[in-house]
Amino acid sequence: MNAAANSGAFARTRRLVVKTGSALVVDEAGGIKADWLEGLADDIAMLAARGLEAIVVTSGAVAIGRWKLGYGKRSLKIEEKQAAAATGQVWLAHAWIEALAKRGIVGSQVLLTPDDTESRRRHLNARATVATLLEARAVPVINENDTTATEEIRFGDNDRLAARVAQMSSADTLVLLSDVDGLYTADPHRDPAARHLSEVTELTPEVLEMAGEARPGYSSGGMVTKLGAARIALAAGCRMAIASGKPVRPLSAIEAGARCTWFVPQGSPASARKRWIAGTVEPAGAVVIDDGAARALDKGKSLLPAGVVGVEGAFDRGDAIRVRDRGGREIARGLSAYAAADVKRIMGRKSSEIEAILGFRGRDEIIHRDDLTMTSAS
Repeated sequence: MNAAANSGAFARTRRLVVKTGSALVVDEAGGIKADWLEGLADDIAMLAARGLEAIVVTSGAVAIGRWKLGYGKRSLKIEEKQAAAATGQVWLAHAWIEALAKRGIVGSQVLLTPDDTESRRRHLNARATVATLLEARAVPVINENDTTATEEIRFGDNDRLAARVAQMSSADTLVLLSDVDGLYTADPHRDPAARHLSEVTELTPEVLEMAGEARPGYSSGGMVTKLGAARIALAAGCRMAIASGKPVRPLSAIEAGARCTWFVPQGSPASARKRWIAGTVEPAGAVVIDDGAARALDKGKSLLPAGVVGVEGAFDRGDAIRVRDRGGREIARGLSAYAAADVKRIMGRKSSEIEAILGFRGRDEIIHRDDLTMTSAS
């Protein structure tokens, strides 16, 4: 992708996830690189002024915490890494919140593990939280919950987490900022003949073989993990860039034509999510709806309690369910915002009555339109 294409990349972006590597955020003595972080905050503010929504996935908690606790550079046991993560996360979050606040942006800390983005119920909770923060024009600052995720802390990489966040939030662009400026045909530090690839449209075996091992330093990832992230992003309809984070304003540098590698999907985030709901999730139950609700769904509306006339199965919140018409024909599938028992209590009622009936205020919809796909014409 040339400089002109780079300049249009963010212009076409509605929601951006940007991931920062540890070596970019933290220096060799465990200090936060304030100037660099301020520069990225400037970029985020610039894009926010254009109406773009941004999510940050940040590394660096363990790299900060190991020095705060006096561990230095020595190899750490799992419990020491978790202690370092617990300590460093406070400093890291504070630095991000402060940098964003200087630009009039509210930053919000969110701790996730990959399971939070893959388990249907937890996926729905995390997706709703991130969506609510973005609606309030806040910037979610996400890190892996290393204090409890023992498997992830051994092999964890925020590249994969960033891709899962992009998938979960239906982001259309993911940028992995690293110490490399993209994908090469071989490791450029070892092979002077290695060629840089500006665009990848398919993760062929040949492309996957171009990945090397992680270089020494703070980062637990390498090109292997970045290509793994690309696989997730492309399947989610999200374009992804691997770019150098060394410029003080790395996103501005990309727009100005800095070298990077773009991975280009075949579809959009919305279409990818609809396909996932329609074809890869086994429904746990069903709701039956009236004719008016069926017509509303066909026009792209959400499913409200008032249109539900029956409930089948014992599904939980976040489960995929079928939507049937009065004749028993499946017309849609979606992720339910309520468990079957609660749907039975609120079906046929107005959304404004949900809190009085259930004793808590949930979503206004049984299935939000973003979590629903038509499987048959009504």
